[in-house]
Amino acid sequence: MGGSKNEEVKYMNDELQTIFLANLDEAPARRRAREAFKHIQLAIDHCLFRLPSDGVKMKEVYEVNSRGIKIFSKSWLPESSPLKAIICYCHGYADTCTFYFEGVARKLASSGYGVFALDYPGFGLSDGLHGYIPSFENLVNDAVEHFSKIKEQKKYQDVPSFLLGESMGGAVALNIHFKQPTAWNGAALIAPLCKFAEDMIPHWLVKQILIGVAKVLPKTKLVPQKEEVKDNIFRDPNKRKLAPYNVLLYKDRPRLGTALELLKATQELEQRLEEVSLPLLIMHGEADIITDPSASKALYEKAKVKDKKLCLYKDAFHTLLEGEPDETIFHVLGDIISWLDEHSSRKNTYQAP
Repeated sequence: MGGSKNEEVKYMNDELQTIFLANLDEAPARRRAREAFKHIQLAIDHCLFRLPSDGVKMKEVYEVNSRGIKIFSKSWLPESSPLKAIICYCHGYADTCTFYFEGVARKLASSGYGVFALDYPGFGLSDGLHGYIPSFENLVNDAVEHFSKIKEQKKYQDVPSFLLGESMGGAVALNIHFKQPTAWNGAALIAPLCKFAEDMIPHWLVKQILIGVAKVLPKTKLVPQKEEVKDNIFRDPNKRKLAPYNVLLYKDRPRLGTALELLKATQELEQRLEEVSLPLLIMHGEADIITDPSASKALYEKAKVKDKKLCLYKDAFHTLLEGEPDETIFHVLGDIISWLDEHSSRKNTYQAP
């Protein structure tokens, strides 16, 4: 996030510093860190956490999935208003559904939506080596399994369901759609990872060497990252200062095996954009140098569905819901809720082409 870990701890007391600087490779350490920080996190001065959360019922669950991995998940439901639809959220690389998304989910729930999210294996509070994706295909299957169980519940069978994906989560959401082409009423994608921007990919020779090493040492944290890429995460400098409070974020260099899986996943996705056949809302910052805005334009042009909308935000960086000035964040949230409202009200008109 720019700045070293040691610089980032100067505002914390000794106990929090110790937890913050601990090795978070394994899930138990991440769970301890979350317990220590969760009340502080929700009290930070960020517009997402100033949104009212009255009337939202929240639930956290740990459950072992069919691959034997303990998965953390969370839901946010409106307590009294009727449910308009359910939204299944796919988080971005390195992230968790327990920090910034907490504010987004509360806003969506207070607008009448049931929101469901999980931490993928290797991220957040779920089991697995931190930041390691041995198989992108398995990660997508884990998400499909989790969301399918929710959608099969009788109380949710008659309401529309939408995917919401952010960055790498956009690629996850599109792959869920490919596996379940008629199961979803639409997808809202925020800076989706359909293609890495050129600044993210090392020189071809370095790339070939890294690919070779990845086959032998897939867990090694070796992938070089440019400073300007780190600086492109948060546009608002005040929000950049708050970034360290996302303690579960994977902050080290990407692991070789993870980088290779994501590169393969984006290359495959680029070839399959014509197969996208569900209503789409695509949102991207025009100044994003992490995921390529031109790939969002290509998705918009190639997706074989008439019901699609592309929103490009002038001067905006990569994290549209977390790192932008307040007015941009509220603009993006407003665009998502308007689109969901419109698509939830015409529930039974969705037909796959």
